[in-house]
Amino acid sequence: MALIRSRRVLLWVLKNTLNRAALRAARSGRRPFSLVRHIGRKTGNAYETPLILARIADGFVAELTYGPDVAWYRNIVAAGECVILFKGVEYSIDRVDPCDTATGLRAFGYPAAFVLRLMRRHEFRFLHQSGAG
Repeated sequence: MALIRSRRVLLWVLKNTLNRAALRAARSGRRPFSLVRHIGRKTGNAYETPLILARIADGFVAELTYGPDVAWYRNIVAAGECVILFKGVEYSIDRVDPCDTATGLRAFGYPAAFVLRLMRRHEFRFLHQSGAG
């Protein structure tokens, strides 16, 4: 029970402090943040979530820091699409595919991959850009 409460507190703090600053940075096109625009699967409301993404040839790689049960990820999987704002440019995403750990780490490059490896991050997803490859 305490673990669940601790997770809720942490997510509330992130949402109400760090996420606000990250949203401003992502909207302005400043790295390292990107913005994922998605539609709520239950509410139908439009949402914006700041993320750190790696740009690759056919789209983007996302590291799922909090696992696959986060709302933004579940929303884009349910909808099958979203929009990424990356360095001030919008990209349409038409599907989400699994991405193995080695490919995910390689996409982020050094030093980010080194940090992700130290943190034992292994959940990556490929966000496929519409019309690419």
